[in-house]
Amino acid sequence: MPHSTLQKKGKKLRGVNLGGWLVLEKWMTPSLFEGLNAVDETTYCVELGAEAETRLRQHWHTFITRNDFAWLAGVGINAVRIPLGHWIFGANYPYHRTYGEYQYPFVNGGIEILDQAFKWAQEFSLAIVLDLHAAPGCQNGFDNGGIKDVCEWHTDQSYIDHSLWVLESLAERYKDHYALHAIEVLNEPRWDIDTQILIQYTTEAYHRIRKHCKQEDVAIVFHDGFRSYKEYLGFLMEPEFENVVLDIHRYQCFTQEEHDMDIYGHINKTVVDWNQEADNISLELQQWTYVGEWSLGLNIHVVSLWAEGKFNYALEKMDNFQMNVAHQAYASAQLMTFEKYLGWFFWSYKTETAPDWCFRDCVEKGYLPKRFDFD
Repeated sequence: MPHSTLQKKGKKLRGVNLGGWLVLEKWMTPSLFEGLNAVDETTYCVELGAEAETRLRQHWHTFITRNDFAWLAGVGINAVRIPLGHWIFGANYPYHRTYGEYQYPFVNGGIEILDQAFKWAQEFSLAIVLDLHAAPGCQNGFDNGGIKDVCEWHTDQSYIDHSLWVLESLAERYKDHYALHAIEVLNEPRWDIDTQILIQYTTEAYHRIRKHCKQEDVAIVFHDGFRSYKEYLGFLMEPEFENVVLDIHRYQCFTQEEHDMDIYGHINKTVVDWNQEADNISLELQQWTYVGEWSLGLNIHVVSLWAEGKFNYALEKMDNFQMNVAHQAYASAQLMTFEKYLGWFFWSYKTETAPDWCFRDCVEKGYLPKRFDFD
């Protein structure tokens, strides 16, 4: 199907992430990990062996369905960001020692699930941002990168080369699809990976994707790598490079300073610091930007099951009414700031046990607006 106005450069996106679906995160779907020592998708597949296929295929077919795409379109959401693992095309990825006796531990078949997601997105006129969320060797040491406490993606050229191959293969497979809006080259590379490595990789990824996807149809997205946007001033600029988008993620539950804030401090950080940042990025970087991840979560123990110690939680002493008002205020403050950008994506659409991180719960509880399409 030919591209429509859904794909035009500069379209405002109001979206959600479909996290925990094709890349597992234990805190999002603890029922999948019950009784296991596994903490990420790699150790999940290695520990279960052949049994992982039965469990994961069941998960793929039930965690996100056509009804979910219909519901999102029904409330006016116009885009989904879909996190993917480097194993999406099957057993051709480089070996890592955490695989143990398995050359190819990951379950095959994810690409067919992604094909189905594209069909649903087309049916409901949703744009898709494909996101390489877990790279070989892991790019950040997080569970969402595929291997917790390992960050070796940048140390082995075979890992980088496979990542580029996956991106080009995605571009070639979906280049003419109505729903393809953008491809993100790598999610959350860790802050201590040399910026020059990321710049070189992103530039090569741009050229690989552009072999197949026209600049007027598909954006190419890169994450800031947890560093200042100033490190990317002048990077991938027009006219040589077109339809490039910076991705930033904004949370307030991972530092001690944030743990010590009350709800007023969190709102102030949003409408003062983050608002000023949005203005600065627009003025200095002069490049389109997405807030690719944000949430209402303020409690680190929810998102990091292994977090040790006692942490303050801004809402823990509130009654139900106060908590409801606080959620609405924090949500509204973030939306007002993030609307300055080209787009935003709530993390995530669905969780089993963390409603502050569950878009559908937040809408149904009244924390977030009932509709997102008043334009």
